[in-house]
Amino acid sequence: MPSPLPVVKISAEPATESTVKTAVKASAKPPGEARRAGEAKSPAVKQPPAAERVYAHVKEAVLERRYEGGTLLTEGHLAEAVGVSRTPVREALLRLEVEGLIKLYPKKGALVLAVSAQEIADVVETRLLVEEFAARKAVPASARLIGRLEELLEEQRQLARDGDLAAVSVKDRCFHAEIVRNAGNDILSRLYDQLRDRQLRMGVAVMEAHPDRIAANITEHGELLDAIRSGDADGAAQVVRRHVGRVKVLVRGEDR
Repeated sequence: MPSPLPVVKISAEPATESTVKTAVKASAKPPGEARRAGEAKSPAVKQPPAAERVYAHVKEAVLERRYEGGTLLTEGHLAEAVGVSRTPVREALLRLEVEGLIKLYPKKGALVLAVSAQEIADVVETRLLVEEFAARKAVPASARLIGRLEELLEEQRQLARDGDLAAVSVKDRCFHAEIVRNAGNDILSRLYDQLRDRQLRMGVAVMEAHPDRIAANITEHGELLDAIRSGDADGAAQVVRRHVGRVKVLVRGEDR
């Protein structure tokens, strides 16, 4: 008999922050309370479908590594955590399996898949192809692009000071995505967007294992911005190669 897979105990909490906000808004005014004269009637706020709430709950936890690779999630625990029946849980898990984040095992549950060495290599290789091209295309840069990159860099600094690793990873990805979108190639932009989930998951993993890397990332983003601002296309591409290539080394636990 194979050893049983580990089971994670999931706390019964709302699926997402938006779910909490919706519940708060819904309960802010008791039914039947008299409205002030002339007050407009607000439309009822609907919760997302049950399957969508389960999907968001699990995906967010996987990307932020609260459900790490090798964890087995059961339908019962997920249903209890999100406050739904098992039917929408199955629907959500099927969708997540298609996206490559989990593997379903009949009558057992859903196994959160670890990031493989091949996946890391593929993501880094694709990022280099897209981002080096985009960095060169960014020169000469518009005032709008420079302003947006400065804004994202400052937001990342603030999130780093707050110690929010997941949010830092999201903002890190936004910084690079802004440069890619600026290239004006819709096909490349869509291709880059397909890497989003894997980038976020790897980014959180790197920051958890190498906290000093957060400051290094921000410094390198500043160097990339400086190269773009000064019109140095070759310098911008060089920063991208060094910056993105380092991800592969860190995620795989290599040292050089």
